[in-house]
Amino acid sequence: MSDAILESMLQSPMLPELIEQAQRAFAREQKLRRKFYADITPEHKWEFIQGEVIMHSPAQNRHLLATQHFFSLLDAFVRVKQAGAVRVEKAMTCFPRNDYEPDVIFFGPAKAAMIDPDTLKFPIPDLIVEVLSPSTEKRDRGVKFQDYAQHGVAEYWIIDPVAETVELYRLSGDEYPPVEVQADGLLSSDVVPGFSIPVRAIFDEEVNSQVMRQIWAGQ
Repeated sequence: MSDAILESMLQSPMLPELIEQAQRAFAREQKLRRKFYADITPEHKWEFIQGEVIMHSPAQNRHLLATQHFFSLLDAFVRVKQAGAVRVEKAMTCFPRNDYEPDVIFFGPAKAAMIDPDTLKFPIPDLIVEVLSPSTEKRDRGVKFQDYAQHGVAEYWIIDPVAETVELYRLSGDEYPPVEVQADGLLSSDVVPGFSIPVRAIFDEEVNSQVMRQIWAGQ
């Protein structure tokens, strides 16, 4: 997609004007981004997306439970295997243009080594999980979907807490090929080798507890 946009600009006789307009617009946006960094506070979940500052509303319980269930499993597995680092909700990940606070993120060992106790701006994760809500679904499936793919997020998991389904996207080049929506069966990560969980473990407390015990037992 990015190649097609560039080619369209290169073929336009308005190329110098387009570049100048884009530079001015980007400079204005970066000024707003610097103000965003100065103004944000830890009390709320904030994101900066294409020049817009977004403060998120409180989440429904089903959203919180799905996030908690997935985070607890991935975090436990990564701790047992010493495979990197996992963060939840309010870790701000900095992309070239935008700043996001995904629901769950994973960093492999190389990027985990870049994180210290004072880190506020986190690097681009190796795996991102977004739990859908009515106010975020358009961005989760739109600008974030595109941004994550084009900047090397190797896996993108989209969890729907209402339908109780998961979409596990794996990066191919700079895009995520279509996948089937899963309501049952196993989900296996390529980015976190060995991490394989039932879909139901994200939505069912009993299944979640069973899988958690297996992880801590090293099975």
